[in-house]
Amino acid sequence: MNVYYTIDKKSTAEFKDRGSKFLAYAFPVKNADQVKECLQEVKKEHPKATHHCYAYRLGTDGLQFRAVDDGEPAGSAGKPILGQIDSKQLTDVLVVVVRYFGGTLLGVPGLINAYKMSCALVLQLVPAIQKNVEARFQLIFDYTILNDVMMVVKQNNCTILQQDIQLFCSMEIGIPKASLDLTLLRLRDIYNLEIKPL
Repeated sequence: MNVYYTIDKKSTAEFKDRGSKFLAYAFPVKNADQVKECLQEVKKEHPKATHHCYAYRLGTDGLQFRAVDDGEPAGSAGKPILGQIDSKQLTDVLVVVVRYFGGTLLGVPGLINAYKMSCALVLQLVPAIQKNVEARFQLIFDYTILNDVMMVVKQNNCTILQQDIQLFCSMEIGIPKASLDLTLLRLRDIYNLEIKPL
């Protein structure tokens, strides 16, 4: 797998069913800390909501994920939300659905449908973007070869994750897996450049 799909901006949607109001929030997230921050933000905005259910999937391998029912019957909220994220083949995404209880019990099938629909709506509003799966490397080099390094980095669509440009430079880059061998070959051609996998 050389590419993955994610979102790059926050979006919100609303779904109503028999008096209950469901507010869905989709966030682009990179790690569990960002998940916590986004959750806090939603809880602060809706302190009186009955439930704050959510699901997320992280990483290009998609192995980090969680589905939380937050007091709803087991499997009736988090799982349907995660199911929608997965049906769109997204990763690095968090969806939080806030529920205001409207007085009528929806039953488990009704809840599954409501959480699923809320998540589907919010993900329809934000376009999925394709990104390259990248391998991370650190480049260490002398300032005199900065232009040569930058040329290879730009021509091969590498992402600069971090850089410290001084007399001696250090740069963390993400190299698209699809062109990894060729990019490394070109970087190794640059005299006095140290390359370390991260």
